[in-house]
Amino acid sequence: MELLPTIAAPGVAERADASADAACHLYDAVVPWGGGRPGGWSRTAVEDAAESIETTAHALAYTHPRAELILAPVHAALADLRRQLELSPPDPLTADAVPATPRSVGNPRRTRWVRVLTPPAPRRPPSDTAS
Repeated sequence: MELLPTIAAPGVAERADASADAACHLYDAVVPWGGGRPGGWSRTAVEDAAESIETTAHALAYTHPRAELILAPVHAALADLRRQLELSPPDPLTADAVPATPRSVGNPRRTRWVRVLTPPAPRRPPSDTAS
């Protein structure tokens, strides 16, 4: 019995492929530093990489009914890494599996994936208070 379909939803395969390529490029950029040194990492770069892994793990949780449980050690390991490096903890999730609050620390791009749909503000006629 095949658990996954042959064809992914629109955009999923392309984004997963781009994510894998980006991870390979990141690895290639870090490896030359080697020797147990920090590897050229900055605080912001580590936060971004950890967030990428956390977000990918959350996305993978939708692949199988037990996937979230199977991926729990990934989240625990990243939480420990954040503690060891004295980084901020990941944002707590809501029932919809999105962060409860956008990040306010580090790289301002962190809010890039938080999408909140709000209704447009009602149009108001121009005010007649022009002097």
